[in-house]
This record gives sequence, C-alpha cells and structure tokens, in this order.
Amino acid sequence: MDSSVAQFWRGRRVLLTGHTGFKGAWMNLWLETLGAEVTGYALAPADEPNLWNILDARGARSVIADIRDAQRVAQAVARADPEIVIHMAAQALVRESYRDPLGTYATNVMGTATLLQACRALRHLECVVVVTSDKVYENRGERRSFAEGDRLGGHDPYSNSKACAELVTSSFRDSFFADGPPLATARAGNVIGGGDWSQDRLIPDCVRALESGQAVNLRYPDAVRPWQHVLEPLSGYLALAQALVTAPKRTPRAVNFGPDPASFCTVREVVEAFGARFAGRPGWVRDPAPQPPEAQALTLSSELAQMLGWRPALDIRHSLSWTADWYSAYSAGENMREFSGAQIAQYRELTTRSP
Repeated sequence: MDSSVAQFWRGRRVLLTGHTGFKGAWMNLWLETLGAEVTGYALAPADEPNLWNILDARGARSVIADIRDAQRVAQAVARADPEIVIHMAAQALVRESYRDPLGTYATNVMGTATLLQACRALRHLECVVVVTSDKVYENRGERRSFAEGDRLGGHDPYSNSKACAELVTSSFRDSFFADGPPLATARAGNVIGGGDWSQDRLIPDCVRALESGQAVNLRYPDAVRPWQHVLEPLSGYLALAQALVTAPKRTPRAVNFGPDPASFCTVREVVEAFGARFAGRPGWVRDPAPQPPEAQALTLSSELAQMLGWRPALDIRHSLSWTADWYSAYSAGENMREFSGAQIAQYRELTTRSP
C-alpha cells in the first residue's frame, strides 16, 4: 500500500462496526495510522485479555452498543455521518452458532439489515463494505476453490447466517442503492494473528494450552483451511473500499480475499508449526468428544481481488511466525500498541514492494 492509500484515507470519516473484536481492533489501529477519523460501534470485548484494551485505542470515537438495536444504530450512524462504512460486527464462531442459533441470525442477518437501513439516510456516504466469511458458499465437499459466482449456502447456523447477510446486502443494493453509493461484500476466513483470545479458535486454543503445558485438543486435525494473517484480509477490505469510491463501475460487488494456495494446510500442520515457534514444542491430541459437523476442505479463489491490486504478501510460515512473535512479545511485557503498529508498517512496506 503506497502513499496514495494514506492520502485517500487521511481525514476520511469511517464508521467501523465490530471495532472491539480481534479483527476490528487491528482494523481500527490501521485506520488510525492512516489518519482516518474513525467511529467504532460494537459490544464491549467478550474476552479478557482482549486486543482492544491492549492496543489502548486513542483516535476512535467508540460507541458500545448492540448492532441489533435499531435506534442506537441509527443514532450512531447519523452522528458519525461516515463517508465509508466497514461492517465487521458479527457473531463469528461456528460452535457458538450451534449454542445460540437465534442470536447468531439476529446479529449477522438483522444486524446487517439494521445497519444498511440506517445508511440509507446518509448524505455523504461513498461506499459500504460488509464483511462476511469464506463459509458463505454451499460446500458439498468437492475440494475445489470457491469463486464469487458460486452458489451461496452454509449448513451450520454461522455459515448460513453469513450467506443470508450476503443476500441482505444484495437486496438493499438493488432496492435502495441502485443509483447511490456502492455496497460490496468481502469474504475471508481462518484468520490468525496476535491478540486473539476468542474461545473455540485454533490459535487462542494453542496459546492457552501451550502456556499451561498441555497438548492442544483438535476437533478435526486433518481439515484443510485457507489460513492467512489478519493483516491480509484487512488490507483487502481497505483496497476494496478505496476502489468502490475511486472506480465504482470497475469494482466487483463481492470479493474473496484468500491466501496463496501454498498456504492451504491442515489444522494439525498449523498447530505443529505454531507450537514449535511459540513454545519450542508442538503437541496436540484428537478431541474424543462428539463434535458438530464442519467442512473438511475449504479453499478460495482470489482472482477478482487481483483486479484491485491485492495479493497475499505472507505465506503460512511468515503468518505463523508473525503471530507467534506477537504473543511472545505480549508475554514479555512489551508495548503492544507499538509492536502491533510496527507489524502493520512492516506489512505495508512488503505490499508496497510487491510486484
């Protein structure tokens, strides 16, 4: 990302939902470094520790409220008067969606509709990016890379709710924004990086187990996923928003942001490599308990993203080492706002040099 990116974002009013979450906190910090005027809207962090508090966000105006609260959403959107909206607020865990399917649908489907309805009243809106998931596709186990034109589906409540969010966005685009600012969706998943302490996620589970000297319990050790560092899709979301504003007619309205195919690997391979880097030892066991079903293979085609000038910059080895280094620095008591900012700066330098 070159100087034109910083010039584009400097001083732009951005509404970022989900800013207290793992990906949202990274995005908030990145937008701050670019000089954007950020208003965040999200629930309070669910975990302790959490990245939002660790990064000690200073530039954002933070609204702590529920995306399902139509009145609060409308008030916050009107007050922020954003030029760009990046919607990342979500119930983002597959296993939690089995425990609370109605809450998952309410947040991921009606929350998206509530936000888009509030955006209809904005006079200075330039674009909306709705972040969904790589799991929005109907996955029949065909072991091929999904492209944006493939059929949407999703068998578990989380995946299905994200596919529904895609349909909601498409409906609002056709019904209310046909001649207005562009709405687009961004699809990515299986993100790793420093500062994630969510329950039922692979890297946080690894950190907790390795710090306690235990082996990591794996539900599906041989499942293949498109692993990528958190900064990869975030750079894609920023590129998509910028393209929607500067070249709306040429910019697709749904874009996959996945890693290079060389980074597709199994769950157990990720755990073994991360454990060796973070704790000097790998270690996992298969969880014998009954598990809800999950797809055994999921990969994405990111050809459309290349139209935006976006390409993955970190392979799986670097993604895991950057992640392990973050947790090691945190354990050592380093200033994590500075450390995280340095990783963003390093990533921007890599992408600027990329062909």
